[in-house]
Amino acid sequence: MIGPVLYFTLILLAVVCAAFQYVAHRLRRDASIGNNPMFVKFQRGYFAAYLMAMFADWLQGPYLYKLYHHYGFQEEQIAILYVFGFASTVLLGTWTPIAADQFGRKKLCMSFTVLYSVSCILKLSTSYGVLLIGRILGGIATSVLFSAFEAWYVHEHIETHDFPKEWIAVTFSRASFWNGLLAILAGFTTNVLCDWMGFGPVAPYILAIPFLIAAGVIVTYTWNENYSGHTIKFRKLCGEGFRSIVTEEKIFMLGAIESLFESVIYIIIFLWTPILEPTKPMFGVVFSTFMISILTGQAFFQVISLRKKMSTAVLLLISISIAFFSNILLVYSTHPGTHDYALSFSAFVVFEIAVGIYFPAMGYLRSRIIPDTHRWSIMNWFRVPINLIACAVLLLLHEDVFRHGNQMIFVICAVLLFLAILSGIRFKTLTKDDESLTQEAGWQESDHIHNIF
Repeated sequence: MIGPVLYFTLILLAVVCAAFQYVAHRLRRDASIGNNPMFVKFQRGYFAAYLMAMFADWLQGPYLYKLYHHYGFQEEQIAILYVFGFASTVLLGTWTPIAADQFGRKKLCMSFTVLYSVSCILKLSTSYGVLLIGRILGGIATSVLFSAFEAWYVHEHIETHDFPKEWIAVTFSRASFWNGLLAILAGFTTNVLCDWMGFGPVAPYILAIPFLIAAGVIVTYTWNENYSGHTIKFRKLCGEGFRSIVTEEKIFMLGAIESLFESVIYIIIFLWTPILEPTKPMFGVVFSTFMISILTGQAFFQVISLRKKMSTAVLLLISISIAFFSNILLVYSTHPGTHDYALSFSAFVVFEIAVGIYFPAMGYLRSRIIPDTHRWSIMNWFRVPINLIACAVLLLLHEDVFRHGNQMIFVICAVLLFLAILSGIRFKTLTKDDESLTQEAGWQESDHIHNIF
């Protein structure tokens, strides 16, 4: 049982996270930035819809695997459902900017609420084919959520209201903070619905629908429509982005790190539930603990970067090393016949802390290394190996040598992260003389908490 370890970890992380957040707040130079009344009003209008949509998204994280298992599907069948969800998010997400250019970002955000609501409704079905369609629709909706909403905000911020560009980071930093709190709240909410009130694992998906509808209503009646200022030439941009990757070693190494690390994230999204399920944990509380772990890692990153104690490249390398260590622990703890569930849970927590450090570090480095003119196409190329690696590993669950042998999957994850460490060392060598990478990354760069579960 992991009960005592779970509650002790939850309380400890909450205290540590609050301490780091307090220190980071004190270190920021000018707390008055972005406090213009008109800006605050505009910001709140964005938060009203965006955070409502994000809460609906977070509600669907803790019990997804449990729902499929509740319907009687086996681990390898559930893996296929996850693969389709990941693939649709990555592949169809490529076309989101083009859709925004053609149809408008407001319309795209409205379509998100419809698609995601339909995806939730399809969770009521026990048909594998219907659930597969639901996963695809959910993947499309997620790609819109993590692109169109921010694109709408940036356009309105600069083009419509003419606020300083520096204030964009203020909005995204506040969004990250509230997003983290909502993720924690969503975990506890799903636990109350599914376990304490006994409504079962489908309940969070029903609860998400009213929040999606509310977000859609806010977008429909309070947001302006906006479009991209230029037409995206898909083939040309993709070709130029690919050339940038193969000719610029720094970009190539950054992409290698992202592909290797984030493919492991996708794999662990799937594995954490079946690994811990034999102990019958409260998945909502476990999910909230993971979210606090990510926030703790983000707060640690902010404190270190604001103090300028380390370069961002070093912090990125540290996050990868911590993740590698956690996967080594998982290899040991998941040995067949001697599974140590408390150690597995602790290793997942350590991994999430590493994720919390990784995302703001990677986001900052991308903003400094990747040219703005090719950012969209380069990022799309980075997503291809992430998807291929994660899907290939999950599909190995069909093979007899891997079936019910999750220890081997974590061995693969450890190898991927070791390769990421080697890439990180090379990237650090390439950027050791770049002074722009030692600035206050924590405050300048958007560091959204990612819905990786």
